[in-house]
Amino acid sequence: MIRSTTEIERAADLIRQAQRPVALSGAGISTPSGIPDFRSAGTGLWERFDPMEVASLSAFRHHPEKFYGWIRPLLTQIRRARPNPAHFALAELEQRGRLLGLVTQNIDGLHQCAGSQRVIEIHGNIRRATCVGCYRRVPSEPLIAALVMTGEVPRCSVCGGVLKPDVVLFEEQLPLKAASDAEGLFARTDLVLVVGSSLDVTPVSLWPIKALNSGARLIILNHEATFLDERADVILRQDLAELLPLVVAEVLGV
Repeated sequence: MIRSTTEIERAADLIRQAQRPVALSGAGISTPSGIPDFRSAGTGLWERFDPMEVASLSAFRHHPEKFYGWIRPLLTQIRRARPNPAHFALAELEQRGRLLGLVTQNIDGLHQCAGSQRVIEIHGNIRRATCVGCYRRVPSEPLIAALVMTGEVPRCSVCGGVLKPDVVLFEEQLPLKAASDAEGLFARTDLVLVVGSSLDVTPVSLWPIKALNSGARLIILNHEATFLDERADVILRQDLAELLPLVVAEVLGV
């Protein structure tokens, strides 16, 4: 049950008033689609796994089988997932000219499936993979399908090297173009809409601060507290799949 009617109206007013709103999404927007997040107390993936042992660049180089053993069930869930109403709500904001762009920390591609066009995938995606030996890039769907079925580490058909999904692991730099494009959005925005992100990962968590220091407003829609809550104009904590469509409907007057 959504009870924060006044806060929904305040959030909608800020979005209507903004000239260059930007959204930042994290794992919380995809949990209603059946994809677990990483940091929620009691349920997050990092409650059960040490990320440096299974999802760091060092771990992948030395023990790729550990990485693939960890990510295999997650890939199964991502392949089954479909966009939820929160994804569609952000897509509609963009289509109505109410969203300058969307920066996502997610690798699941659900924003694009929902119809969003201006999406910056700051942590990469699982649509392609790169050989660590010869750097050949290939579509990853056949590899993921085989991995889900057999559990075997995918290898390059040319040189036999291990294939790594084009996702950013711990110890890796962000993709340069994606980072530059995202920084450009936050440099121009007058409203940041944080949707389902704990804001625990740098440098992504620093970009809203720069926007705020330049005069931008801030709306946070997230289940748990973030370090920027004290600077937010509006904070909404309810189920994003219920909440965000209500905010967008208020914005559009429907």
